[in-house]
Amino acid sequence: MLAAAAAASALVLLHGTVTIGPTSPVCHADTPCTKPAARILIEFTRYGHIAMATTDAKGRYSVKLTAGTWTVLATRGVRITPAKIIVRTVATQKRDFAIDTGIR
Repeated sequence: MLAAAAAASALVLLHGTVTIGPTSPVCHADTPCTKPAARILIEFTRYGHIAMATTDAKGRYSVKLTAGTWTVLATRGVRITPAKIIVRTVATQKRDFAIDTGIR
């Protein structure tokens, strides 16, 4: 019983890349329509607990979370996908996110 509780409270390093787009109303086949989401605050919420990470210039982030289901928000854009994630009990987990700018 104690081992299960300890595993549930162990911190998992979640990391990945965040992109943002579309970057213009018209996207062309030979030009990317997304870019790295630089210096954006990502907020992870679970049962009133909040963890935050800020992306670097290349859109990379890392944050330590406990295992379970987390809601995800970004400080820019219309929405972030996925908006909910499940963090598994492993040492490290990779998860990429995409932010919709709302540009159409």
